[in-house]
Amino acid sequence: MAKAAIGLILLFAAFPALAQKVQGELECKPTKTDFIYDCMIKLSRGGQPLSGARVTVGADMPSMPMAHNVRPVIAKPGKVPGQYEAKLDLEMLGEWAVKLRLAGPLRDQLILHYDFDEKGAQPARRGGKPPRK
Repeated sequence: MAKAAIGLILLFAAFPALAQKVQGELECKPTKTDFIYDCMIKLSRGGQPLSGARVTVGADMPSMPMAHNVRPVIAKPGKVPGQYEAKLDLEMLGEWAVKLRLAGPLRDQLILHYDFDEKGAQPARRGGKPPRK
């Protein structure tokens, strides 16, 4: 047991990028206009809010590749560190792969699968299983 723990510590020490993966989540609320959502994006790295990033937000429907995609928009910094705001103008309800492209202090891309409906958005349940965190 102790050897396994030491092995994990050495692994993360040798590859700090593995321990510092950017995490993201969305909170989207519908506006008065159909298919338009006000979204709050929360980004963190190593358990700490990720501030100072330039975030571009786009989306497409995994069930219909190339048929439905959203023109990317630039997210604005939110009121607290690690939060960003963007308005998503989707073409229809359903599952969307929201693509977050990060630039600035680091470069990364996150793809978050969310189901959008008339109440807002929640993480997509893929294959009947709850989403991974």
